[in-house]
Amino acid sequence: MNITTKSLKHCELVSVTGRIDSATSPQLTQALDALTKNNKFKIVLDMSGVEYMSSAGLRTLLATQRQCRRYNRGEIVLAAVPQNIKDILELAGFTDIFKTYDDVISAVGSF
Repeated sequence: MNITTKSLKHCELVSVTGRIDSATSPQLTQALDALTKNNKFKIVLDMSGVEYMSSAGLRTLLATQRQCRRYNRGEIVLAAVPQNIKDILELAGFTDIFKTYDDVISAVGSF
């Protein structure tokens, strides 16, 4: 898994490629925790390169969403989510928790 972070004017853009599973989710947790510890609570997660996501990845996203939404500081939104990951999010009931956008530009524009 590869994670890149880029600071934009109104939010942080985190791009993830590869598999998010129990072996790699700690890396994603560490990257997202680093942002929230630096008071960066508006996060766009570019998932266009994600091939697979397990329940460990879902837990990471949920924990970060809780941190970002606490005291109405911001939120994490998902961009360019592949169809197989969308199906997982729907099955887990996460479609009400996360806003999803078809591309990164519209996701960034939501902030």
